[in-house]
Amino acid sequence: MISLKSKREIEIMREAAQILKQVFVKVKPEIRAGITTQELDRIAEDVIRGMGGEPAFKGYRGFPATACISVNEEVVHGIPGPRKLEKGDIISVDCGVGLKGYFVDAARTWLVEGADAEKQKLIDTAHDSFEAGLAQYSPGCRIGDISEAIQKLIESRGYDVVRDFVGHGIGRAIHEEPQVPNYGKAGRGPKIETGLCLAIEPMVTEGHHAVAVLEDGWTVITQDGSLSSHYEDTVVFTEEGVVNLTGPESKQ
Repeated sequence: MISLKSKREIEIMREAAQILKQVFVKVKPEIRAGITTQELDRIAEDVIRGMGGEPAFKGYRGFPATACISVNEEVVHGIPGPRKLEKGDIISVDCGVGLKGYFVDAARTWLVEGADAEKQKLIDTAHDSFEAGLAQYSPGCRIGDISEAIQKLIESRGYDVVRDFVGHGIGRAIHEEPQVPNYGKAGRGPKIETGLCLAIEPMVTEGHHAVAVLEDGWTVITQDGSLSSHYEDTVVFTEEGVVNLTGPESKQ
């Protein structure tokens, strides 16, 4: 069942989004060679709790950390730990915040130190496909319109789209209906109505889209070992248009 949110509920989610934005503001400058993913997770938790929020992922279905931190061929759901980042790594930080019974969810992918045009293109493609999906919004459009636009942009750049994990509704729970695939056909799926809140999250692979889950039961990797990038924001559809609650003013 799809839950549409009231203006009051959206305002609470907006408050939660301000906390989540600060997580990225504080974590991004600390991403460097030698730091562990566990240290980055600690920063994220300190920000959330310090601003009065709750880490939405910690304890969710047994997940042991505040953020999902995935490196290189890891697509999503990486568990933070003693792994030290190396120059040239690609790292995605996926985090959720709970506040007053409501939730928001967002992810960013960054390059660890230096410049690499090919890796940056992969990272940018996840963000750009997200924006391409949002650009399809108009009154009465369907989830499939967003999905097709995301897929087309990713594939036009020579990359592939992860099929096994998708975006989702969000609000009173961290995961709600409807599912939001990053692939599909325009004109299909549920209609987008005022008050619908979605976490839209393209996952892009440099190679084939097939993935596998490691023995830890969480970490998702590309089967062929190719690099991956991930971008996510929580958005709400209003009478005035689409509002990106967790989005930065400029591309991160």
